[in-house]
Amino acid sequence: MIGCVGSPTRRALLFGAQWAAVPFWHNPARAGAQIEEPLADAVRSALSAAVSDSAPPRPRFAELDARLAYLRWLGEASRRLRPRKTEHVARVEFLETVWYESRRAGLETSLVLGVIQVESGFRKYAISSAGARGYMQVMPFWTRTIGDGDAGRLFHLQTNLRFGCVILRHYLDTEAGDLFMALGRYNGSRGKTEYPNLVFGARRQWDIKV
Repeated sequence: MIGCVGSPTRRALLFGAQWAAVPFWHNPARAGAQIEEPLADAVRSALSAAVSDSAPPRPRFAELDARLAYLRWLGEASRRLRPRKTEHVARVEFLETVWYESRRAGLETSLVLGVIQVESGFRKYAISSAGARGYMQVMPFWTRTIGDGDAGRLFHLQTNLRFGCVILRHYLDTEAGDLFMALGRYNGSRGKTEYPNLVFGARRQWDIKV
């Protein structure tokens, strides 16, 4: 967990609450125009690894309490997601991957689930009017930046989530920890309130206490 992610900005507190009760299964794909830009070597390497990885490692815990907390989180998150993802195995695989990739990028899992809820409504094959793809609505130019340009890879579960989490982490670093501005940059609406506040509202639905 990163400190600034855990504390929404004043703007989020003022505007975010009105979105908390919006049903996530009605959301269209919302991605805007992310900007193609030079990437640091570390970001490029992290994205390149996503192209070759077939599945995330299964979580391992040094202490029993940590494992039990994870299993409680997984059970409750699965219950909340069931209306949208009815097939148990696919739902658990999705949540395990979100959990792994969010922590790999140093992001709150609830934040990443909030982004997915707003961006794609948890639809694996969502495509926005701007051409962004998958759960986290990643723009195809990212595959040209770090791989062979095959935008179809963005429909692969771990690839999409790795790209989305690494890109959001990159934007958060670029914005010096300002999550409000980083989310706007992710959506291509930097400085506007609507998208960040939708995400802040959705994040609260996934803030699971274990």
